[in-house]
Amino acid sequence: MFDRWGVWDVLPESERRRWSLEPFQSVGPLRFGMRPADVTAALGGITRNPQHHTRAALPQDRYGTVKGECWGLGLTFYYGLDERLRGISVDASKGPQVFADGMALVGRVPSEVEQWIIDRSETREPFSELFYVKLGEPGSASLGVVVCAQRAADRLLTRPVFLPYEAMHAPTRFLPADAWTSP
Repeated sequence: MFDRWGVWDVLPESERRRWSLEPFQSVGPLRFGMRPADVTAALGGITRNPQHHTRAALPQDRYGTVKGECWGLGLTFYYGLDERLRGISVDASKGPQVFADGMALVGRVPSEVEQWIIDRSETREPFSELFYVKLGEPGSASLGVVVCAQRAADRLLTRPVFLPYEAMHAPTRFLPADAWTSP
């Protein structure tokens, strides 16, 4: 979203909602496996328009997913053919701040979050934690997250994509291509 001077608006940290990540289980009030109506209900107390698109509004793609969005909170949802939540992307400029092990993952300098993931990987079994996708975006296999980059004016900020455990064998094949590209 642009302000009137053509610069990307980025919500200040103090104005973001604060959510916690429970790896492979939930991101804030959203649990993997929820149906679209459950997601809408979970966000209903937070925003007036909790979901703008559902399965009925969008055709399925080759990945067997349907996309839903909550523009007001900067969230994109990916549902499987069974209409169960299988991925959540959080917008860098206006999404809630999601914390994992005390680290803020949204709207950060990508190299800082990448270094944190690298440091975490050194305390785990070799070759079991850190992975990279597409254009070098880092991922954490124990957290179920890929930290994508999103442009905000002349800066890059983190836009994490959260996934359930079953996606860890091939994250980029689990969700459609637009999940990995910046809006």
